[in-house]
This record gives sequence, C-alpha cells and structure tokens, in this order.
Amino acid sequence: MKVLWVEDHEPVRDMLAIAADKAARSRVQVDLVMAPTLMAAEARLRLERFDLVVLDLGLPDSIDPDMTIARVANMGKYRIAVVSSLDSRDEVVDSAVRCGANIHPQAIFKANLPFNRFIQRPDAFEDFLMDLMPQTAAAAGKPVVRAA
Repeated sequence: MKVLWVEDHEPVRDMLAIAADKAARSRVQVDLVMAPTLMAAEARLRLERFDLVVLDLGLPDSIDPDMTIARVANMGKYRIAVVSSLDSRDEVVDSAVRCGANIHPQAIFKANLPFNRFIQRPDAFEDFLMDLMPQTAAAAGKPVVRAA
C-alpha cells in the first residue's frame, strides 16, 4: 500500500519515518511518503499514485480545513483519512462525507495515535493504515458475487 502522510510537525514525521523503516525491514507492505505542507502534498499527488492520503488539517499553508480536504480530494482517486488535533476535525470529516468524498468517516485525534507501537510492531502500523481503507464486500460480511 502506498501512503502519502501530510504532516507539518517534524517530531511526528520522524516517528512515522522510523515506523515506515521498521515496516520495510519486516517486509510489511507499506510505502510511506511524507509531505510537510499542502503544496508539497499536491506536488506529490501530481507525480505519484497513492492508495491512501492521511491528512493533518492544521497545515501552515492552508487555514481552511474544508478547503484542504477539497483540494486533496479533487486530485485523484484514493482514500483520504484525517488525523489531526484540530477541534473541528469531526465536523470537517462529517461535511466531507456528506459531500461524497472518498474519506474515512471518523477523524482520528492525532495525540491518541500509538506511534511507539507502530515502531515496535510494524504489523500494527500496517493494520492501522488498512483500517482506514474502505471495507471490501468480503470484509464487511457481505456475500461476494462472482461471475459464472
């Protein structure tokens, strides 16, 4: 899975980089790309294909969280997940869901993320990212229809 994580706080980026390095060494299928600003994220989105974009809403070059999601959502077909410490994160995600964005329906409070566990257990990091993706019919407990 190729993931773009848009995060402006350097200590968080450092912990995520360590977790991604540990995942690669453990052969966990996570290709993590970091972007510190919305403009850097947009540049990456123009050049590369991603499965998931994890988005902080408090970026230094975007003061409107709704517009941040809209700009990212309009650049490609990937899942978006909000991981932020902004108080308005839940309302912003609810609004994006109502607008039909391909977004994880619950915002995640960044301060509650278990970064140390992601570093110590690369499979936990992968599981966290996979949980942000849409459920398949089989994973949701629905019957899978196969062509005859």
